[in-house]
Amino acid sequence: QVQLMESGGGLVQAGGSLRLSCAASGSRFSINTMGWYRQAPGKQREWVATITKNGNLNYADSVKGRFTISRDNAKNTVYLQMNSLKPEDTAVYYCNALYSDYREYWGQGTQVTVSS
Repeated sequence: QVQLMESGGGLVQAGGSLRLSCAASGSRFSINTMGWYRQAPGKQREWVATITKNGNLNYADSVKGRFTISRDNAKNTVYLQMNSLKPEDTAVYYCNALYSDYREYWGQGTQVTVSS
C-alpha cells in the first residue's frame, strides 16, 4: 500500500521559514512527478510546486522566489523549503506523487500557520 508521509509543518511568524518533507513508500513503480498543494480554510486546494524525476521545476506565481522544491530520488522524498512566509501562506499542505503506472497519491496533509 502506497503511503506518503509528510512532516515539518508548524507555526511561524511572518518572514520566517519552514521546511516540509514527504517520503513515499509502498510501490514497486517509480515516481514521475512529485509536488505540493495547499488548501486554506474556505478555499479550494491549489497547486504550489512540482518537480519531475529529471529535476524540472515549476512554481505557482504566488510562491515563486520564496519557495524551493527539491527531491531525493533514492529516498523517494520531496521537500519544500519555504522562506519569507506570509500570513496568506497559511494552509494545510499536501504532498502529491504521480507514479509511472499513472496512479496518483496524496499525503494526509500538514498544517502551516503563519502569524502576522
